[in-house]
Amino acid sequence: MNPTPPNTVIFVVLLVAVVLAVVAWLIVQRQRSLHLKRRFGPEYDLTVSAFHSGTKAEPELQRREDRVARLKIVPLTPTDAARFSQAWNELQSRFIDNPKGVVAHADQLVRELMEERGYPMDEFERRAADISVDHPAVVATYRVAQGIAASEARGEADTEELRKAVIYYRTLFDELLGVAHARVAALPPVRRVPVHS
Repeated sequence: MNPTPPNTVIFVVLLVAVVLAVVAWLIVQRQRSLHLKRRFGPEYDLTVSAFHSGTKAEPELQRREDRVARLKIVPLTPTDAARFSQAWNELQSRFIDNPKGVVAHADQLVRELMEERGYPMDEFERRAADISVDHPAVVATYRVAQGIAASEARGEADTEELRKAVIYYRTLFDELLGVAHARVAALPPVRRVPVHS
């Protein structure tokens, strides 16, 4: 009986090691993908679509997580929460008389609330990316609200669109304020509006 040549044994051991390394890498990648899908929800699919690949989108989502983890996002004090809530109620009561002005003010109030919580006030897409980490269920509506506000600035939005924008801003506002409503399920259908921030 001929013993197995040493080169064959080494080759088989190396082949098994490579196969095990590939399997381990695939498992880690799968776990990372599942984590990101759970964390970002619909935002995961939107990002994959924008990057045309999960392989390209996932590092972007990971960078968002890492960036937001370094931010000092703070809860509001009860006094600040009451102040913001009162400001929103006053804003909303003016909608019938001045829907255009209310949308612009809603955008500004959301920005002020984000800043108060600790989010940086970079360009819109960066703000939306930051929000997507902790509030993935409402970031799509935030983008639509911003798009409607941009349409309104060009004089192209009708009153119904302005109403939807205020509802969408309110949904994010409530999330940032820490108010849990069933509003997300009752939102009007989302229609993607291009943003020109």
